[in-house]
Amino acid sequence: MKRTAREELVKLQAGDAENLAIWKETVELSWREFEKLYGLLDIKFDERLGESAYNDALAPLCAELEKRGIARESDGALCIFFPEIPTLDGKPAIVRKSDGGFLYATTDLATIDYRVNRWNPDAIWYVVGAPQALHFQQIFAAAKMMGIHGDLRHIAFGSILGEDRKIMKTRSGENVGLAEVLHEAIERARKILAARTEALPPEEAESTARLIGLGAVKYAELSQNRLTDYVFSWDKLLAFEGNTAPYLQNAYVRIRSIFRKAGETPDPATPILITAPAERALALKILQYAETLPVVLDDFRPNILANYLYELANTYHSFYEACPVLKAEPALRASRLVLSDLAARTLSHGLALLGIACPERM
Repeated sequence: MKRTAREELVKLQAGDAENLAIWKETVELSWREFEKLYGLLDIKFDERLGESAYNDALAPLCAELEKRGIARESDGALCIFFPEIPTLDGKPAIVRKSDGGFLYATTDLATIDYRVNRWNPDAIWYVVGAPQALHFQQIFAAAKMMGIHGDLRHIAFGSILGEDRKIMKTRSGENVGLAEVLHEAIERARKILAARTEALPPEEAESTARLIGLGAVKYAELSQNRLTDYVFSWDKLLAFEGNTAPYLQNAYVRIRSIFRKAGETPDPATPILITAPAERALALKILQYAETLPVVLDDFRPNILANYLYELANTYHSFYEACPVLKAEPALRASRLVLSDLAARTLSHGLALLGIACPERM
């Protein structure tokens, strides 16, 4: 079976009509499913080019690499060697197999070449699992040999484990699909909302369940150190307590409810009065937001932002317990409403950067 699969792949890459027809149908069916998932996650693309878009560029790329002396044949395969890079010495990147077939390395180099010539980007970032580290070291080194010196980054991440601390699988031993996880999260969120005392209208309950379920899964991933494996737990990620998306979404909802009760919109020009330690702590925590975002980008660590938002929610909770808002005298009430509004908007903005939306009620 493996030999037959390799032979059919070579025929496909060589332009065999029958295999091309099957391939085109497979690509179309795949994209339909991808688009369902992207739609669910509210992900949009400016341009869509899958791996298959570069198929016609692979043979010319190999010819160019060989012509320029970047690649040479070894045991019938076309390889790029890196003798001047100690960590890659003896670990060549194969761009064409001995049977004429191409590999991921070939496609990735063709992709980089296209992107640089098409868009001349400041940076190209690859968010791919940590086990692919060697592959990207080879690809980026080969790209430099081709004269491409842009900011190429592999943003690696760890694995998702089941509660048995092994790679997450279904009961039948298969890999768990993302779509399955997302739909399960939404269904669980529906049940949680249905059990709460304040029932929402059906349409609002459905949209809120989607926001909670999708947000919970995203946050469970992004709140972890990206290089660390983590245990996936339904109970933990959908909890309304602790460092979870539902907790942060609920914190936002509780703040917004204050303004519904107040019946007014805070004036941003209102002077903020610091009369209590809890007010000062909240104001300082809000100010830390501007300092946090650059740190997140320094090492591509969204968990730093997640931790900040969790601390902000806790700080606001302490403020609310210590400082009456609606019952305070007018100047203090106005000031505390502004502080509350800033906290809510910071929570909402920070979660939006993580791809998580906040409902207005839960």
